[in-house]
Amino acid sequence: MNKIIRWQPMTEPLSLRQAMDRLFEDSWVGARAWGNMPAAWIEPALDVFETPETVVVQASVPGVKPDQVEITVQGNYLAISGQSKTESETEDKNYLRREVRSGTFSRMIELPAGLQTDKADAKFDNGIVTITFPKAEQVKPKKIQVHAAETNGQSKK
Repeated sequence: MNKIIRWQPMTEPLSLRQAMDRLFEDSWVGARAWGNMPAAWIEPALDVFETPETVVVQASVPGVKPDQVEITVQGNYLAISGQSKTESETEDKNYLRREVRSGTFSRMIELPAGLQTDKADAKFDNGIVTITFPKAEQVKPKKIQVHAAETNGQSKK
C-alpha cells in the first residue's frame, strides 16, 4: 500500500542554484525588459473589451502626442507603436532618479475574428488611444424569438 504524503513547498530548502535562478528571473526576465527598462516603458498597457456592436482596444501612452503614435492592422493583428521624445536633453543634469519614459514603444495583439478592420476608428484623449472596431453582421449577437410548440394542430399561447 502506498502512503500519500502532503507536499509542503515551504519546508523544502532551495538549492543555491534554484535560489540564484529565481533571483535572476524575478529581477530581469519577469519584471524587466531590454536594458533594465521596466516593461511598461516598452509595451503600453492595454484594455480590450467588447460590446454587442464593437471591439474596443485602449492603450495607455502617457506623455505621447497623437502624431507620435502609429496604428496598423494586418490580418487579425493590431500593432500600436510610436516614440516619445523629451523636450530637451541637458547634459549637465545629475539625475538621482529618472523614470519618465522616452524612446520607442510597441505592442502587438491578436484581434478576434469577424471584425471590420477597414472601418476602425481611433481617438486620442489624455494619453489614452481608443481604437474601435465594428463587428461584422455575422458575428453580432442575434435575438431569436421563442414560440410555443403546437399540440394537436393548435399553438399554445
